[in-house]
Amino acid sequence: MKVEEIFQAYKECIMPTYNKVPFIFVKGKGSWLWDIQGKAYLDFFPGWGVGGLGHCHPKVMQGVRDQIGKLIFVPNNYYHPFQAKLAKELINLSFPGKVFFANSGAEANEAAIKLARKFGAGRYEIITFENAFHGRTMAALAATGQKKYQAGFEPIPEGFKQVKFNDLSAVKQAISGKTVAIMLELVQGEGGVNVADKDFISGLRKICNEQNLLLIIDEVQTGFGRTGKMFAYQNYGIIPDIMTLAKALAGGLPMGAMIAKKELSDILAPGMHASTFGGGPVVCRAALGALNAMQKEKILHNCQNMGKYLFEKLTFLKNSCPVVKEIRGIGLMYGLELNVEGKQIVQEAASRGLLINCTHDNVLRLMPALNVAKKEIDKAISILKGVLKAAYSA
Repeated sequence: MKVEEIFQAYKECIMPTYNKVPFIFVKGKGSWLWDIQGKAYLDFFPGWGVGGLGHCHPKVMQGVRDQIGKLIFVPNNYYHPFQAKLAKELINLSFPGKVFFANSGAEANEAAIKLARKFGAGRYEIITFENAFHGRTMAALAATGQKKYQAGFEPIPEGFKQVKFNDLSAVKQAISGKTVAIMLELVQGEGGVNVADKDFISGLRKICNEQNLLLIIDEVQTGFGRTGKMFAYQNYGIIPDIMTLAKALAGGLPMGAMIAKKELSDILAPGMHASTFGGGPVVCRAALGALNAMQKEKILHNCQNMGKYLFEKLTFLKNSCPVVKEIRGIGLMYGLELNVEGKQIVQEAASRGLLINCTHDNVLRLMPALNVAKKEIDKAISILKGVLKAAYSA
């Protein structure tokens, strides 16, 4: 199809549920994307963190190619070896428990909410946090602490209380006899890249232990190396009762997962929850390829080193560009809070060949692939500096 035909087909045939930008991408490799006209773009926000290993990593592609010619789908009332292998791998990398496979982060969070309510046996309220984001399905939306996403979809399912992030006293005040769990992201990506305090998280773990509450950690965006550890909770010296995963799990293919501690893992009995496509052979092979790459190519080590390097570069940028108000983040997940709106910055950066994101109107998000190279960081900072300087001068 020609460019205008593609745009017209979207206009006529696809629901307008996204704020589209006029790029048509046809090829990706590593940290780079190419559009339909052959222009290259440095991708520093690959799919909200889906591209943890960049685009089309060879080990992911190898697993997909090998599997696609043998067996694409098998329903979950049968067994297949790669789901078993992946589940075992995830448990070995995290904590003793069992896995439920789904197709997205929202589905993983829905599963966690159902498991918590079943565990509660009458207790059903879950405490979540202002500026949280847990997904677009109805229960995940109710857990999300941003009214703008809930507007127009009322009545929102009951059973969720939002309190201030990093405020332990607010959590304590919100707990009642109906409370069954506390659910949070350790880095609020969509909320502006807000990082949880270590004392706050250890306090939450203590409260949950003392009051028989479940601690649910949403690692949809932070899982698989994004914060410099395999999972973000490993930076905090605690273990969650339930963890949800998605985004980077399958190297670019749609996959979600919930991991629950062993003592919780048999609460959802047959018939209580399901996912038709969850944990299919192709996505399991992709995920195993991604995990293999992370271990063989020392991806966590690169993330830690390049994260420090990116932070240094961003600090220099902040010092030379008064338009930058604050830098927040960890690993290779950073937000630059500006004292101007960020939309124009994102658009201008894209016109110069750098893809980034803006959230909360004025927070630029940078989440490059975990195997990003120094020269790619240098190029991204050079482009961003030029854009910010121009914005400040204007």
